[in-house]
Amino acid sequence: MTAPWFGLFLPQLRMTFPTILERTLAAEAAGFDSVWLMDHLAAPMAPEVDTFEGWTTAAALAARTSTIRIGHLVTCDPFRHPALLAKMAATVDSISGGRLELGIGWGSVPAELDRYGIGAAPAAERAARLRETLEVLALMFSGEPFDYRGAHHTLAGAIGRPVPVQRPHPPIHIGGAGPRLTMPIVRDHADWWNCPSYAIDRLDELRPLAGTARISTQHPVALARTEANRADVLAAGERRFGGWGGLVSGTATEVVDALAREAASGVEGFVLQFSDFGRPETVEHFMDAVAPELSR
Repeated sequence: MTAPWFGLFLPQLRMTFPTILERTLAAEAAGFDSVWLMDHLAAPMAPEVDTFEGWTTAAALAARTSTIRIGHLVTCDPFRHPALLAKMAATVDSISGGRLELGIGWGSVPAELDRYGIGAAPAAERAARLRETLEVLALMFSGEPFDYRGAHHTLAGAIGRPVPVQRPHPPIHIGGAGPRLTMPIVRDHADWWNCPSYAIDRLDELRPLAGTARISTQHPVALARTEANRADVLAAGERRFGGWGGLVSGTATEVVDALAREAASGVEGFVLQFSDFGRPETVEHFMDAVAPELSR
């Protein structure tokens, strides 16, 4: 069994950029493999709070880190034309020296798309657009001139330069769990399928639909450092994440037990959102007390 990798989900809201950078650097120093941002024009559950744009934040982090990989769970496909997204991805991959993880989805918050004038097309149409985006990305990443004519996108004599550092492309992560629209795209295009917290209880049912894509899961985590503060930490986790599904909570031993079952079943990556929003002492405790046990 391959030792799993660990990612910190750090949605860039309610924090200044110095705080986002501090927590990313703390995760890097602690040994986390990756940090993951969100991609929203406003936080879905808190539109009134400051929310930094996902790709410019990723570029800023790429220039200020050295080993940690950087991605989004997930890039919202309707926000950007695929040629622009390919240019952005190649640029961030170059800035980071080949540390981009390209997470993408077809846009699951219709109200946000309507609110900002993008327009919430039917789900099947958004899924079809994502499939075309992935085809255009592959052509842009080749660095060769190309024409493309699809139902939603047309390019003539396009070329993507520079190409990404990672060849033939940065790892593509597709998040979601819809068996009719999302999982066929995972099967056809993804290097990694990220199973979100709300679908963890259907992981075994959905796994065969992912084809050859490798599997990561996403969990909210309430990690207690000691028995003495366990009750308070679990209460905070339930308050913040109780309705999400997939909440993992308890002391290091309890968190190991919960995640080890997934690792044993073939899950190779864990993206974790901590109930204290990734404070340095928590990410350090996870990498000291939880990660080594899961990597055995």
